[in-house]
Amino acid sequence: MEIEETGSVVLTGYHSYTPAGTSVIQQAVSPSHPPINRKSPCRRLNRMLSQDPNSPPVFTRSASQMSVDSTSMEDFWNEVQSIKESRVNGFEDQSIVEFKPAEDGELEAEWLQEVGLSALVSGTEEAVSNAVLTTLTRTQAAAVEKRYNTFAQTLKKKNKQSVRDVRDVFGVRDSSRPFNKVPISSLNETMMVGSPVWKTAGLENCVDECTKHEGKASLEELRFDIPFSELLTDRLKEQERRSSQRHRRHDAALPNFTIHKNRLGVTRIQDLSPQDRKSIKCLCLIEVAAVFDTLAIDIKRNRTIKVKVRESGLFGVPLSLLLENDQRRQPEVKVPLVFQKLLSKIEETGLETEGILRVPGSASRVKTLRQELETNFYDGTFDWEQVRHNDAAGLLKMFVREMPYPLFTAEYLPLFITAAESIFQLKLQLQVLHLLILLLPDPNRDTLKVLLEFLRKVVANEEKNKMSLWNVAMIVAPNLFMCKGKSVNQQEMKVTAGAAHIVRLLIKYQDILWTIPSFLIAQVRKVNEAARKSRTLDKSMKKILQKMTADKGKPERTQSDIPQGVIRVYAPQHSKISMAIQLNIHTKAGDILARFDCENRQESPVDLRRHKNSLYEVGGNIGERCLDPDTYILDVYQINPQAEWVIKPTAT
Repeated sequence: MEIEETGSVVLTGYHSYTPAGTSVIQQAVSPSHPPINRKSPCRRLNRMLSQDPNSPPVFTRSASQMSVDSTSMEDFWNEVQSIKESRVNGFEDQSIVEFKPAEDGELEAEWLQEVGLSALVSGTEEAVSNAVLTTLTRTQAAAVEKRYNTFAQTLKKKNKQSVRDVRDVFGVRDSSRPFNKVPISSLNETMMVGSPVWKTAGLENCVDECTKHEGKASLEELRFDIPFSELLTDRLKEQERRSSQRHRRHDAALPNFTIHKNRLGVTRIQDLSPQDRKSIKCLCLIEVAAVFDTLAIDIKRNRTIKVKVRESGLFGVPLSLLLENDQRRQPEVKVPLVFQKLLSKIEETGLETEGILRVPGSASRVKTLRQELETNFYDGTFDWEQVRHNDAAGLLKMFVREMPYPLFTAEYLPLFITAAESIFQLKLQLQVLHLLILLLPDPNRDTLKVLLEFLRKVVANEEKNKMSLWNVAMIVAPNLFMCKGKSVNQQEMKVTAGAAHIVRLLIKYQDILWTIPSFLIAQVRKVNEAARKSRTLDKSMKKILQKMTADKGKPERTQSDIPQGVIRVYAPQHSKISMAIQLNIHTKAGDILARFDCENRQESPVDLRRHKNSLYEVGGNIGERCLDPDTYILDVYQINPQAEWVIKPTAT
């Protein structure tokens, strides 16, 4: 790729930092760097970052909205300039990802297939598709109906063929009929598509209190038992439209959120089986669409075209391929080994260094170290003692931005930007980010988790390294959001603060992002239950009889076999492999684990501590779920009486 540079200057000077909570300079700083003349194939992202002057802006920027920290903005543009310079000098691979606009109806068809509704595209009957449809809320069903209707109309125009009428799938709705809110139905009841099944409560808690108390952090409890899209009432949507609060709040003014723990416990993404995680992703996609549709925000994805990328080495290699290479050496690894080593190097020597991440290392030395890493990392001959912490920080940022596909993925990166630029209430932004993080592939999410944990450590040492949360976000944002081959100009000022604001939220609220909202767990249970019932009804009598014969020897839970409220817990790795537990309203998962440890005291303490054990809920209406120690088991037993209970090592 030919690149023309027109007099760009690399700014490497150190700038003073603005500690959290201090006043900011009320002025917008525009970059003075002339753009590199590149032809970027990242068309969709480029259109989002640099809007066509003939099209209306995404939002109107007032003077207060343009209030940003001038020092931090210099940091941002210095980082951008450093990235441009490294590309011009050939430090980085110039391979890029192309985004090709899809034809009408194609994206809708792909979306329907991704959310588990392939039957609507193929026109066949499938148990999984029917199961998903029967679990949707009214708002979620409307989002699916909208996309199916677009797909059906496009297909009809193109092929002149008949497709299932949208009313045959979703039924006929009376739009004038008021929405009567009712409690969540029990798992044994069938949820009809379009029926309102979520009780809308506590709406006053959805208002972003931080906008009322600028400069003072608030404490608020997050409840995840109701779908986010169902909380968007007309009143809240009007508040969202009128909100003028923008990104540059003081770090100290960001509210502190805590997760409301219901009796079913908190579930993290790694606590579920792969099949249930797949269902979570399908439901997340539908919920994201429902939220954006309710807010009247148009979201469209472009199809990504795979380009030729490096298949070996460390830098510029697809994340999944790099992990495959690492897992040949360490089968359990989930984050690239070189990425882990770079983070460890900075943590060992650089967390307290003033300007870490911001003050660049020597460009030529970083280039040399990169070449040596590529050659000597895997054979263990690379000398880490020669790597200074600023060099390690430069290599770390280079690794992130050289990924051929963004860490947020090419598919969802525009949605992260949309969340920053088109949604104003902080809590609603956080809810959308929460869903988007759950949509990421496992390697991307695991790598992002390790990165955010590291950045939190950097911010925790702010008094010594002078890197506030906002400073760190401004430095990291260009490396996460800049598309390869993308030049930066003044029109992108609006995205600058938005991208940094997103990074800031990800760092501050990262512990929330790895949990799964309880309403999604409830829907997964309903999907599994509906799919199980559908499969049972579709079986022939012969197969039913064969199964009954095969299961004759298996004991079934009945009132006579196992008393009500009693479960049998299995612990294959303990000397006492099973135990009957009488449940009461106070019994927690942690209590059962403690009892097993007490009963197996004859085992060596070293053996007991070798692996951290957890209690798992297995089968029934869930594939597998690792239970939070504070989970009340009787409540789980009542919604999943067919589950088995197993103690085994906790998944990492």
